[in-house]
Amino acid sequence: MPDVTGRDARRYVAETLGTFALVAIGPGAAMVAAKTGAFGHASVSLAFGLAVTLIVASSGHLGGAHVNPAVTIGLWSVRRFPAREVLPYVVAQCVGAITASLLLRWLLGPVGGLGSTVPAVSLGRAFVIEAGFTGLLGFVIMSVATDTRVHTAVAPFAIGTTVFAGALVTGPLTGGSFNPARTLGPAVAGGGWSAHWLYWAAPVLGMILGMRLYDALRDTSPAAVAAQVPAGVPVGVEGPIDKAVAEPRRHAQAR
Repeated sequence: MPDVTGRDARRYVAETLGTFALVAIGPGAAMVAAKTGAFGHASVSLAFGLAVTLIVASSGHLGGAHVNPAVTIGLWSVRRFPAREVLPYVVAQCVGAITASLLLRWLLGPVGGLGSTVPAVSLGRAFVIEAGFTGLLGFVIMSVATDTRVHTAVAPFAIGTTVFAGALVTGPLTGGSFNPARTLGPAVAGGGWSAHWLYWAAPVLGMILGMRLYDALRDTSPAAVAAQVPAGVPVGVEGPIDKAVAEPRRHAQAR
């Protein structure tokens, strides 16, 4: 039992630190841009994409590097993450995001809305935009991070590029969140709660739909897997995220 607790704690810490880094770099870049005018929207979007790339590459093997409640809930919805782990992961992510936003406020002051996300279009359009692009992100995550037919080295770059593209396109419209924790941090630190519910409901719904769509399209028959798996990669349908949570899943089943 102590070993299980220790292993769980390490994964929760990894999620907290990963989400802290994401908010420190992403909204942090938006705040620096607002304070200094040193760079524009495209550069802020790139900062988000690079942050996700670095976090997935450096900590994906530790606990999956979800750093996003929508990812955690989405993976649970497709039975690739144990139910008992969902709440601890989401809490860890929110703690990391809030801590980063509070630190940014202390360092830079209340500039740029602390990188908060606020719809610049109607709530209906904002919901569709956030859900749609988060669905795309979920589809990409399922492809590159749970399927060994895609080389594991591709995952950080594919996921990071998707976040960059999404932030670039949707940033002026909705803030380009795709991540409830990323929106929660600035809201807590700055008190901006405008349409906050949207940034939980839309990403979670979009992520579930995107991941389920990939699951529905994936051919998991032994013949299909054997025919498509790259040379030198073990045959199977489990990727980095599955391996990172394999132990907690086994313990959850045992209980």
